[in-house]
Amino acid sequence: MLKNYFADLHIHIGRNIKNKPVKITASKDLTLTKIMKEASERKGIDIVGIIDCHAPTVCKELEKALEEGIAYELDDGGIQFNQTTLILGSEIEIYDKHCKGPIHVLCYFPYLQNMKEFSKWLTSRMKNVELSSQRYYGEAVDLQAKTAELEGLFIPAHVFTPFKSLYGKGVSRSLTEVLNRNLIDAVELGLSSDTEMADQIDELRSFTYLTNSDAHSLAKIAREYQQVLLQSPSFLELKKALKNEQGRKIVANYGMNPKLGKYYRTVCASCLSPYSGEQCDQCGSVKFIKGVSERIGELASESNRKLDRPAYTYQVPLEFLPKLGPKTLDKLLDHFGTEMNVIHRVPLDELEKVVGAKLANMIIQMREGSLLLNEGGGGRYGTIKD
Repeated sequence: MLKNYFADLHIHIGRNIKNKPVKITASKDLTLTKIMKEASERKGIDIVGIIDCHAPTVCKELEKALEEGIAYELDDGGIQFNQTTLILGSEIEIYDKHCKGPIHVLCYFPYLQNMKEFSKWLTSRMKNVELSSQRYYGEAVDLQAKTAELEGLFIPAHVFTPFKSLYGKGVSRSLTEVLNRNLIDAVELGLSSDTEMADQIDELRSFTYLTNSDAHSLAKIAREYQQVLLQSPSFLELKKALKNEQGRKIVANYGMNPKLGKYYRTVCASCLSPYSGEQCDQCGSVKFIKGVSERIGELASESNRKLDRPAYTYQVPLEFLPKLGPKTLDKLLDHFGTEMNVIHRVPLDELEKVVGAKLANMIIQMREGSLLLNEGGGGRYGTIKD
């Protein structure tokens, strides 16, 4: 029987078991143990992709968890911790002779042994394999081929963000300039875009779209995620869903309204005011950070063909809601278990009993995607109007 599961496939590790940095810009609280506890007990996420598992010390920590019985490896791939399945992933930076700028990609593998082989292969092609999102010295297509050889999945990451992405900041006008499209298993959209925006680009329309958090702190886990129809939460089942095989599929994408993304609109690089024309109206600067909406407009092609895409529902993390601080969140979780329950399942009258009518109604508005927003840009997130 097929069931629905929630999945967030882009989560960083801040510190390894030796308390050494993995993702330097990530929170020190983002340890393997705390990620799995947060995902299982507070967020209610069934599948998480941790994308720093190539680091040898992280591999050793996973081995230790398996040896001690804290976790176990699934026959169909993935590692089970409590109620949540970990999918072993790696984020890598490509900058070969075909790129006009660095591009981040995600590689996922079914078993720890596959990841260890991948890590060993990376060692001679990367300066510091212990760190996240490091430069890979080689051709992108060779990285794709190695991922496929090890039975993995290859996914371009946050493809529209201005920095370190496939289409960002003029890096490329087509994915075929850099990558072998036949070895791409899905495309990750990123916080400042959605399905409708991405489908304006013809070459993307044949791919499954993923919406992931790119979490650099525990609180950011599941700020974007997807609902997936699977027989069980495992790597093989996820792979089938990305290919729409045997009834497995992405049922819905849940993401922040692109207007909340920190790179949605073009802004002045100096004062972050909205930017259009030849120079900033506020400070006169001629330097700007191009927004995702404008970049997609440059790449868009005319097409009247409507695709049968999963529903894309605009949501925000509970922490984004005005007046919903840590104590209120703890109260909600004490009553209803997990954030997924609060966001998707608890009826209005039950929410009102715990947090009052105003905040309860705001949670329902969030659930329905009808909150009013201030747009973000230039590295600054948008906000919800109170």
